[in-house]
Amino acid sequence: MSEGSKLIANNKKAYHDYFVEEKYECGIALAGTEVKSLRLGKCSIKEAYVNIDHNEAFINAMNISPYEKGNIFNKDPMRVRKLLLHKSEIIKLASKASEKGYAIIPLSVYFKNGKAKVEIGLCKGKKLYDKREDIAKKDLKRSVEREFRESLKM
Repeated sequence: MSEGSKLIANNKKAYHDYFVEEKYECGIALAGTEVKSLRLGKCSIKEAYVNIDHNEAFINAMNISPYEKGNIFNKDPMRVRKLLLHKSEIIKLASKASEKGYAIIPLSVYFKNGKAKVEIGLCKGKKLYDKREDIAKKDLKRSVEREFRESLKM
């Protein structure tokens, strides 16, 4: 994500459950009312995942709440949406994702130069002990920062 972008949704759970090995920025095919709803920040990607079917990438379980003033033009909030990637990137992702333990997970949704973008990551699942390790590191970092702040106050 660069400077001229506005974050809409972030998937913190993905970083907790997976090791992110590669990141890709891609566009997303949306209806007009979905774009308006995104501009209001009504999007959730916590349970979302990416499928590759017939050399096309699709995002599933991404929830974009219906736009209040959209009435008949609103689409199903949980519908499957197409991701806009180069064919070479899709083929590379498909070959890696077919390996055991790999998944393609959306990491964030944002606007860049007025266009909705999704950052997806090629991720490898973490084991329980990896998650515990990360939590221990985070706790240690937090306690060190707390001690540092307390030493500055004195």
